[in-house]
Amino acid sequence: MIEQVAIAFDHKDYQTAAKLLKQLLLESPDNPWVQFYHGRLHEVSRKYQDAEKVYRQLLRDTTNTKIVSLARQGLQRLQEIELEERQRAISQAKSEPNNTEIGVLVLEPLSNELKTEASRKFAQIMQLDPYTARLLLPSRGWRLYRTGQVGELKFYGKQLQQAGIPCFWATIAQIQQIRVYQVKHFQESTPQATVVCLNDTNQLGSLTFDWSEVTAKVVGLLPIFEQVIDVDARRKLEWKTQTQDYAQFCDLHLPGRRCILRFDDNGYEFQQGLEIIPQANQNTIRINWNSLSSWIDRQLPEVKIWSDFTPFADTTLDLSIKDKKLTVKELQEL
Repeated sequence: MIEQVAIAFDHKDYQTAAKLLKQLLLESPDNPWVQFYHGRLHEVSRKYQDAEKVYRQLLRDTTNTKIVSLARQGLQRLQEIELEERQRAISQAKSEPNNTEIGVLVLEPLSNELKTEASRKFAQIMQLDPYTARLLLPSRGWRLYRTGQVGELKFYGKQLQQAGIPCFWATIAQIQQIRVYQVKHFQESTPQATVVCLNDTNQLGSLTFDWSEVTAKVVGLLPIFEQVIDVDARRKLEWKTQTQDYAQFCDLHLPGRRCILRFDDNGYEFQQGLEIIPQANQNTIRINWNSLSSWIDRQLPEVKIWSDFTPFADTTLDLSIKDKKLTVKELQEL
């Protein structure tokens, strides 16, 4: 009867093949030829996951070289079908309005307990080997994983989310729409807070907000680079760019206003406006900054603090968008 099944497949008479296989699966379910044609029936029925399971099971359990070769060919066809469908879906996603804009895909952290299964799914979706996939999945904070047209990023992002891998995507245009105000000092703190600040064109103004509008606080360090003269191995003088210091910053996110209030230890006027730190003029910048940070924390006891900016920024160093590195401003606004 197996010869009749083969003839039916040769003539693409899949209805007859299905009837014959139904009987063979009852009579000889462990026969490798029966299993192979069962996999082929899944394949022509577009049940690709079921077909893959059958082919892989044959590779594990069968020593018949002919069947092993046919199973490998079956897996190769499935890979080609998946790649073709993926490319078609990506092309369709890119063709939709606004999906050609440049964007970023960011992976969110996973616990180590979930990483084993997640890395397998991640490898399959992104066409990676499992070891590399596990290394790329973050455990602590966000990871800027990919840049490109947002239609393609959305396609991958939805697949990752369906597989239980947390992520999000956004266009650079959306990020740049977020207004960032450089805070100079507080004028008031109750019942509402008022800050004197600079906008992106260095215009001085003020902004009044409720503390309840703040949904997140981001803290971190930014390196301060300077050109210095050094001596090379040949004892010749040369100019080098080195990190001379670090600036401490704190961002308060007000998503309802699509803005960020940015504080930094060198830009904040500790001796102006609302007296938050007694005798600020007698303290070091570090003492004043720590006191200001503690005071802000007391105003926002329930707000989540994000302190993993530096590891996140490290993931962006080798990524570019149309040969343009992400700026510090864009990284912070993410």
